[in-house]
Amino acid sequence: MRSQVVIENPVLNSAYAEPLRHFRFDEEGITDQVEEYRRPSAYFVPVPQPRKRGKQMVLDTQWTKDRVEENKLVNQIREKVVKWRKGRYLDVTKTTSRLLEYWLREDRERKLFFCQVEALETAIYLTEVASKYGDQWMDNSIREGNAAANPLLYRMAFKMATGSGKTVVMAMLIAWHTLNKVANPQDSRFSDTFLLVTPGITIRDRLRVLLPNDSDNYYAKFDLAPTEMLAELNKARIVITNFHGFLRRERTPAGKLTKAILRQGEESPFTETPDQMVRRVCRELGNKQNIVVINDEAHHCY
Repeated sequence: MRSQVVIENPVLNSAYAEPLRHFRFDEEGITDQVEEYRRPSAYFVPVPQPRKRGKQMVLDTQWTKDRVEENKLVNQIREKVVKWRKGRYLDVTKTTSRLLEYWLREDRERKLFFCQVEALETAIYLTEVASKYGDQWMDNSIREGNAAANPLLYRMAFKMATGSGKTVVMAMLIAWHTLNKVANPQDSRFSDTFLLVTPGITIRDRLRVLLPNDSDNYYAKFDLAPTEMLAELNKARIVITNFHGFLRRERTPAGKLTKAILRQGEESPFTETPDQMVRRVCRELGNKQNIVVINDEAHHCY
């Protein structure tokens, strides 16, 4: 068993450029040996192996290679996005091209993290570019994963570390969608209508910065759109709610016994129907059909 590794300076890469180095893992865990390339996306499977020592059960918690699972789809998509980035972002709308140029310009006072830009690059590639480059398999793979979990809901996930600025990424997503929709209202790839779902009231209130008319909005604070485009963001319809809002409420007060008698094993006539619940939660979205749902901290409010 190796003694505990002490890494005096764990920072190998700039937050503003693609990572090019990482600390290597071996069968006993992290080492202080540096590999000169970006760490592939993978995850550890925490399956301890039991070993008997007398009457006591001891867990073997070594990091063995068979417990490392590669995120193959993530790595394949990442590789394609890197090539597209190096090719100077071809085959996107004029609005998208303008935004990418604006986010990456050298004279920014408040530079965006690489992981924030990469998240948008990935969303843009999947939405605007992949099918043009023969990469329809990406969308097919995502749809297959969705079909296995929930065939009625198309979802795309962005997994980002704590502190990496997820709220800014949400603002960038909203700006990209809205400004493209305003520029070309007939383009069904984009939307100007958003439902933001949070795990609680505190986070719901914190996300008010995603409302373009909020005094502390992130579009202006983080300089996410050219000045001449900021006013266009006010055309977006945005509803922010916590997931408790989707719980179906009682419509009419009545005693417990009365409810039980009238229900007779059927669904309660005193409770909202799913349609009524949706109309209540999404009332401010009007009759909009193409709605982008952003599930903040999705592991808490699945």
